[in-house]
Amino acid sequence: MDAKANGPTTNAGRVMHGPTNPMVTPLLTDLYQFTMAYAYWKAGKHTDRAVFDLYFRKNPFGGEFTVFAGLEECIKLIANFKLSQEEISFICESLPGSCEEGFVNYLRNIDCSDVEVYAISEGTVVFPKVPLLRVEGPVAVVQLLETPVLNLVNFASLVATNAARHRLVAGNSKMLLEFGLRRAQGPDGAISASKYCYIGGFDATSNVAAGRLFGIPLRGTHSHAFVSSFMSPDEILERSLRSSDGLSTCEDFVNLVQSWLSKIQWSNSLSGIFGETNQSELAAFMSYALAFPNNFLALVDTYDVMRSGVPNFCAVALALNDLGYKAVGIRLDSGDLAYLSGEARKIFHTIEKEFGLPGFGKTSITASNDLNEETLDALNKQGHEVDCYGIGTYLVTCYAQAALGCVFKLVEINNQPRIKLSEDVSKVSIPCKKRCYRLYGREGYSLVDILTGESEPCPKVGERILCRHPFNESKRAYVVPQCVEELLKCYWPGKSGKVREALPALKDIRDHCIKQLEQMRPDHIRRLNPTPYKVSVSAKLYDFIHFLWLNEAPVGELQ
Repeated sequence: MDAKANGPTTNAGRVMHGPTNPMVTPLLTDLYQFTMAYAYWKAGKHTDRAVFDLYFRKNPFGGEFTVFAGLEECIKLIANFKLSQEEISFICESLPGSCEEGFVNYLRNIDCSDVEVYAISEGTVVFPKVPLLRVEGPVAVVQLLETPVLNLVNFASLVATNAARHRLVAGNSKMLLEFGLRRAQGPDGAISASKYCYIGGFDATSNVAAGRLFGIPLRGTHSHAFVSSFMSPDEILERSLRSSDGLSTCEDFVNLVQSWLSKIQWSNSLSGIFGETNQSELAAFMSYALAFPNNFLALVDTYDVMRSGVPNFCAVALALNDLGYKAVGIRLDSGDLAYLSGEARKIFHTIEKEFGLPGFGKTSITASNDLNEETLDALNKQGHEVDCYGIGTYLVTCYAQAALGCVFKLVEINNQPRIKLSEDVSKVSIPCKKRCYRLYGREGYSLVDILTGESEPCPKVGERILCRHPFNESKRAYVVPQCVEELLKCYWPGKSGKVREALPALKDIRDHCIKQLEQMRPDHIRRLNPTPYKVSVSAKLYDFIHFLWLNEAPVGELQ
């Protein structure tokens, strides 16, 4: 595929790389997109200029906000949209009937050089009915884009929203680690989840492939298998460890750890709390510390958290401290996390006081074990001492909701507005090419999103504007915005010559998402009974929607 023949390149003049997943090609679409393309071509309509909106109708997870994600992958698809001869042959074999040679030639030349894409910035908090993307271009080409862009946006936005909800419940002071690779729906589900959980506010991932592809920080420790694979300290052959400053060497780290364990067991403050600990577990901890003295984090629940795991960890951590290293902390993967984290914290504070080790009481405690949004909320209510959460299954599979439900609807063809009607009012589309604005109030929070016709003037700061519900005539309000932000920006200008918005780095998208959540009124993003955010249309667009609705709806006849 030749991206050079497909319109604009990157801002630096380089050809844009294709989608992260090589399976994202023009064939990643539904068969009916190609049957429609053939029918458009046969009718001579394939070059008609069409405008489609991609949006969703309902926020996920019972909440009142969504995080938009997947835009970069959509632009990469569009930048590299080109059919190979092999793909064209397969398409023609798959279509019912026979393909005329003229259509085959059309497919050979098809690309997105005449397509324009306007989108909300990735990582933005978004709401139902507001177009996340507006795609303009030849109707046959834009139809071929429908399924892949929906595929690229639906899961991305769903998992980014799920991650953001976990971040809001956990609070900004806690570290969130995405541990979902082994439970995700296939390799792409895992890679995508790692990327979009990071956008939604997670700090790191265990997924090495995602770390390499996207530059996401990597975190990981060891498993229960590592702990149980050791039988005794006698298995540790190389026992020496250089100090962190490199000036000295401890020749027998194992002996140093065992002497500290004895001090802990017989100390005045801890006397009688600890008995004999599991020595195979201690061997595993010592071995791991010898391998990673700067990153020692121990999984302490293989045998018994309080009787063995915590004291064994403390002995190794204190030995490391003697050599100038600082242990990272412990991980709890089972049991009563609120209770165990609290008891472990007490031990850490006691050791800090008993042995005069400033900061040891703040040793990090990580919790894992099938955590979800509800678990985090419950821990907050119980009181706990967890500093970091490792979250997997419920996060990356979006267990609480299967899909976001984005749709891709025609709103204009050859400058003629089009509307989709339905007996379900929530499924009625908002016609014509639109501009979208976010209006902010005095406190800096966003008040309302408003859609206007493309030719309408932009709302002005300090000027009162009437905001109307698109379908309910009784719901309306005046707003005097203190700040006006236009949401749709040009990310793929095609042949229009318009300035193209740069695709930001992943870290910048994540920072944007976090800032967006801070600009939302707390009652809109709270977990329980959130207040619906208002999405409105201008008075002029409201009148036009209902004029077109009446014009297109068949008139019944009573007999």
